[in-house]
Amino acid sequence: MPRTRTAFGDTAGLAPAWGVRAPGAGRASHVHPGMEYQGTTVQLCGLYPYVAGSGAPTLGVPIGRHQLWGEVVCLDPLEWLRAGLITNPGMFVLGQPGAGKSTIVKRLITGMVACGTHALILGDTKPDYTPLVEHLGGQVITIGRGLDRLNPLDSGPLGAALTRMSGLEQRQLRLEIRGRRMALLLALCALVRGRPITNPEEVVLGRVIDVLAERLDRDPTVPDVLKLIEDGSDELRAAARARTDGEYRRRVDELIPTLALLLEGSLRGVFDAPTSTPIDLDAPAVSVDIGHVAAAGDQLVSAAMLSVWAYAFGVVDAAAVLADKGLAPRRQFLAVMDELWRALRGASGLVEHADALTRLNRQRGMASVMVTHSLADLDALPTTEDRSKAQGFIERSAIKILAGLPPRELARVNEVVRLSGPERELVASWAAPEAWIPGSVHPGRGRYLVKTGERPGLPVSLTLVGDEWRLYDTDAAMREDRP
Repeated sequence: MPRTRTAFGDTAGLAPAWGVRAPGAGRASHVHPGMEYQGTTVQLCGLYPYVAGSGAPTLGVPIGRHQLWGEVVCLDPLEWLRAGLITNPGMFVLGQPGAGKSTIVKRLITGMVACGTHALILGDTKPDYTPLVEHLGGQVITIGRGLDRLNPLDSGPLGAALTRMSGLEQRQLRLEIRGRRMALLLALCALVRGRPITNPEEVVLGRVIDVLAERLDRDPTVPDVLKLIEDGSDELRAAARARTDGEYRRRVDELIPTLALLLEGSLRGVFDAPTSTPIDLDAPAVSVDIGHVAAAGDQLVSAAMLSVWAYAFGVVDAAAVLADKGLAPRRQFLAVMDELWRALRGASGLVEHADALTRLNRQRGMASVMVTHSLADLDALPTTEDRSKAQGFIERSAIKILAGLPPRELARVNEVVRLSGPERELVASWAAPEAWIPGSVHPGRGRYLVKTGERPGLPVSLTLVGDEWRLYDTDAAMREDRP
């Protein structure tokens, strides 16, 4: 090629980018941009080894984009467990009111239900989840006076599974149902009394449950238990170690009014009859709305939540039993336990009951999400032992999601979840501002830090799309036009 003299001197035969201004010199009036290719970091690193990503997993429901890299971040505790990313499918969501805690939970529910997981909202106190569950074609059960009733002694689908078994398996399941009835009845009695019942009273209650299971061809109810104790049969006097009727009456003189309180007063019309609307195992999502009892005080809310939790976990166990025997398809569940603190502060010992329910989630094929505003909520629990066990909830949860939190709260969180300095500064920057600015939104709304183990946290920004603006909105009532 002959050398070409240009304004820049001798280029050793190299023409400018658009060619030389001369006939036949290949001059181009327009240069098209090069072809752009996209691919994963695993693929691109072979072509260009300097490509780096955020390390965010791509398993599960897209919950937003990484705030530093713009990469899509996905989350599904069950998928993460199967992939070995976490050791248990427990999640704990912590953040100020208005930061969007329920929004990320609803995004998870929507995505996981679409992939076949059954969602269980165990005690919706506002209610926030009803529009979403109805949109997903799920079931909404409304607990309250004059509405749906919930029998604390209902065996649920476990009772149906019992009729399809025989021999040793049937005896084992019968004992499991008995244990569940006793655990919940003891918890409810402790709640209305304000302290645990005595050992002799527990023995009497156990014998009552056994007698009713033998005599009735249906699930017993709390009125059945109260009537049998008041009648005082020979079997119960023997269980109470009472030689005379007067001695028996003295042994149960506190137990009778305790049981009566479950049927009268603020609890009347909620636990005094068979379950009116059983949970549908085939529903893609189920929400138990207890918003109508929320205004009646923490005692009724705690009683309703405990009963809902026990009933729903029984449903999950029944699904596992039926699947093991080839009598039903294998199901996986996502349980949401919102406003956790309201259920636990009702009376001493309730934390232990909730702890027993949630410890075996991994074996159940069930993910759980616990939601609360602050670790200070747990300080309202009655005893030091309760507060210590409640802190174990967040310690055991493999996935922690932090929304906007002030520095004082982050100092407490750091005792449970190790946070780096930049992580604390980032989450603190999402906390509500002290300035009075009308019309402003929470600065941390839709922003979350996802922590798992000792890994660096994933800062995520969630943006709502389509119907999510309507279905996830928890402030709709505040914006309604007033007359």
